[in-house]
Amino acid sequence: MPRSGGGGIKTPTNQKLLTNVAVVKIKKCGKRFEIACYKNKVVSWREGIEKDLDEVLQSHTVFVNVSKGEVAKNADLVKCFEEVDMPSVPHSVYKLQGNQTEICKLILAKGDLQVSEKERQAQQEAMFKDIATVISDKCVNPESKRPYPVSIIEKAMKECHIAVKPNKNSKQQALDTIGKLQASIPIERAMMRMKVVTPLKASNKIRKSLTKMGPGVKVESEEKVEEEMVMILLVDPGQYRGIDTLVKDETQGAGSMELLNLKEVRDDEEKLE
Repeated sequence: MPRSGGGGIKTPTNQKLLTNVAVVKIKKCGKRFEIACYKNKVVSWREGIEKDLDEVLQSHTVFVNVSKGEVAKNADLVKCFEEVDMPSVPHSVYKLQGNQTEICKLILAKGDLQVSEKERQAQQEAMFKDIATVISDKCVNPESKRPYPVSIIEKAMKECHIAVKPNKNSKQQALDTIGKLQASIPIERAMMRMKVVTPLKASNKIRKSLTKMGPGVKVESEEKVEEEMVMILLVDPGQYRGIDTLVKDETQGAGSMELLNLKEVRDDEEKLE
């Protein structure tokens, strides 16, 4: 059955459309306005993944109460949604004049997405596991150089009372969490192994600069090859850009870097239990 592009959900016979609805609401001029969307589509629209508005909106209609099917008065829409900024044209605005589709898009972008407590809990649990999975993939026990299974990371996160922040992505939260977990388990970012090749005349200065970078950079081996010095380094991923800049600046572009391993992990053994 095709999705409606313009009709309103006004009568009890149309209430079936609202059984699988996600409501986005906004408050303007002291009044509440709501739109009816398909579940799981609002976030996709906001992230730019979904671009077809009809795949997001159940109806191009603005409501005051979606669950009751109460449609907003046109006079209120004209009064409360007078104009909207046009990002493509600086210092320019578009007069909405009660255009319900444009108002729906504005509410979709700036309104609050309502989710049930059950849905919110499910989302938090999924994100919690997501964060633990990222940490398991990026970190090791510094003594054994072996990664922890996700279950151990989850247990440590609970012991450290790590709270999920739904407005931040899992990767960023994982990076923020690693330091906090050190109160519960020995853990650190897995080091990358990389090769740095520099002209001999620049090698001493580069080596001294590397040692000043702290424990996040370790020179594993050095070998002179003709007029060049080849260094194998173990590097904290956060130091990569600094080393790249150092090599480029000190060798005037004559040096080179090569990533040998993304993670310095003992793959010959099982994960820590």
